[in-house]
Amino acid sequence: MQPLLLEGKAAIITGSSRGIGKAIATAFALHGASLVIHGTSAEKLIALKNQLGPEQCEYISGDISELETSKRLAEKCLEAFGKIDILVNNAGINTRTKFLELSPEEWERVLKINLTGTFYACQSVAPHMIEKNSGVIINMSSSAGKTPHASASLAYGVSKGGIDAMTRQLAFNLAPFNIRVNSISPGPIETDMSLQWSPDYREKILKDIPLRRLGKDSDVAELAVFLASDLSSFITGESININGGKYMN
Repeated sequence: MQPLLLEGKAAIITGSSRGIGKAIATAFALHGASLVIHGTSAEKLIALKNQLGPEQCEYISGDISELETSKRLAEKCLEAFGKIDILVNNAGINTRTKFLELSPEEWERVLKINLTGTFYACQSVAPHMIEKNSGVIINMSSSAGKTPHASASLAYGVSKGGIDAMTRQLAFNLAPFNIRVNSISPGPIETDMSLQWSPDYREKILKDIPLRRLGKDSDVAELAVFLASDLSSFITGESININGGKYMN
């Protein structure tokens, strides 16, 4: 039986109703964490809550680009579990619009959800972590924040680059309070979106990955467990690549 790396911990995970966020929530629950999950679909969140265990999981639905949503998440975690040990900022959107066709509305929406929403969540939990002199924040970035991607819009790349910069600054600011802040930068991951790729496009993607396979959402979830646990107690301010070697730094 594997050790429970997050036993007794209370975690908030945004964007956790599907995909990578759902995989992270599942892995955290298996490792003993109590959870507040978040997404925009209450129906999906209720199904996940029942799957993970109603006594171990609470949920809040809402738009992460609104400050009130992050405040409600922090309040729910404190009300249900008495503390906030871990925050995983996974909520986000991707767009593929070409630069000259990118509207002001799309630009602002991507940055508000991906970047401002992450800021709101961090700011909402930080006072509680500072008060107890411990905590972990994990921000979901992307290799698109480090190197150009043909399949990602300028707004998406800028938002993820901003998350990496925010991660470093927060790690510096919060280190005196024993709060660690890191980001995860996934590359090609097998998701609902990748199932829509043509065989030729999939082959092209695989040829660019040294390990010759797409990642799984469980790969990202296991990295998140590591970063949330005491196994990574001397790691902060890092943006960790998980992409099969497609992008290395």
